[in-house]
Amino acid sequence: MQSIRNVSKSFTLPIPRICIKFRGLSSAPEIRIYEVGPRDGLQNESKFVPTEHKIELINKLAAAGLKNIESASFVSPKWVKQMSDGSEVMKNLKRVPGVNYPVLIPNLKGYHIAKQCNIEEVAIFPAGSEGFSQKNLNCSVEEGLARFQEVAEQAVKDGLRVRGYISCIVGCPYDGPISPSVIAKITERLLAMGCYEVSLGDTIGVGTAGSVRRLLTEVLKVTTPDKLALHFHDTYGQGLSNLLAGLDFGIKTVDSSISGLGGCPYARGASGNLATEDLVYFLYGLGVNTHIDLVKLVEAGRFISNYLGKPTESKVNRALGDRFKDHKDIVRIAACDV
Repeated sequence: MQSIRNVSKSFTLPIPRICIKFRGLSSAPEIRIYEVGPRDGLQNESKFVPTEHKIELINKLAAAGLKNIESASFVSPKWVKQMSDGSEVMKNLKRVPGVNYPVLIPNLKGYHIAKQCNIEEVAIFPAGSEGFSQKNLNCSVEEGLARFQEVAEQAVKDGLRVRGYISCIVGCPYDGPISPSVIAKITERLLAMGCYEVSLGDTIGVGTAGSVRRLLTEVLKVTTPDKLALHFHDTYGQGLSNLLAGLDFGIKTVDSSISGLGGCPYARGASGNLATEDLVYFLYGLGVNTHIDLVKLVEAGRFISNYLGKPTESKVNRALGDRFKDHKDIVRIAACDV
């Protein structure tokens, strides 16, 4: 594929009390938030969340205004027990018009089960390292890509959307640092399979703005920003700064998890994802209207955190408490418009 043209022209984005430079953008970007809490967020929890609670969480997220909610996984219950009720979740979920409910698919067997649940979008998830691929998929990177190509081809044939994930984009708990050129090649392979978008996942949260910039400089030699999404775990507290680095490259899709839920059963020490509440607050501060009600979002975060019996990992959720009843009041604080 041809590399993206180098856009050298930059400009200052006017927003209250702060100036951020975005390359190649003429106004505050429209950011698409891809909520992964009901799947990626819950998969590592030791306490099983009943089907009805998962459905209620999904409903609360939709009510808050989220339009993309990854809702289930069709991996083997032997490996991820928390996701063993994927069919029940998808069959009993009351779909809201305009909301996308994608599911994670490991192989053709999982795809055929999911296909019976009225799905519209599937996600496939190769690893960026051999060590993580063996732990997570029990196969090499190349073998994993071959499996996922079968899924992608069948899904495209059936008229479904296909999204790709790449795990361990900058670092692996088994192999150490990952070369950006490796991730670029896997990205190109996924797009060739028919993925409309590839989400770049820092699974163990070791990335920094510097390593993210180096990665994206390489990946954008094989695709364009509109084909990419960012998926940051916040293990070292770098999630938002990494996101800002990605926005500077023109990427407009961000994965996040309600209340920072998440982690990975095959990446010891990895904490949860970037919290959706923190992301939405951050974006409102940049002048980006996400059309998400933060009051309702905080309520959704509290609902699942209370069920799990642990405090929310979202700093915004903790800070807001029960002080606000009107979403607009929170937006004014985020924008320093007081």
